[in-house]
Amino acid sequence: MAELKGKILAGKVLVKPIIEEKTASGIIIPSSRKDDAFRGEVVLVGSALPDVPMEVSVGDIVVYEKKFVPELTIEGEEYLLLSQDNVLYIE
Repeated sequence: MAELKGKILAGKVLVKPIIEEKTASGIIIPSSRKDDAFRGEVVLVGSALPDVPMEVSVGDIVVYEKKFVPELTIEGEEYLLLSQDNVLYIE
């Protein structure tokens, strides 16, 4: 994945959705529905908000809540723009 040249606002996280799952034996099962993508890799992180430290870093794999999350196409790739509040878990 190429490095993105933009920046995002404070408290926001740009995530590349992971739209596949692995079985226990390591077989990759692609998801047939875009709505199943609740895991993703963080590719850009905004600065911290006042009194709210940024706890997510570039490269983290996160589990996120997908309610009202804007979808963006940047350089031909699909991304999600999350608030840090949408991140439920960092793997």
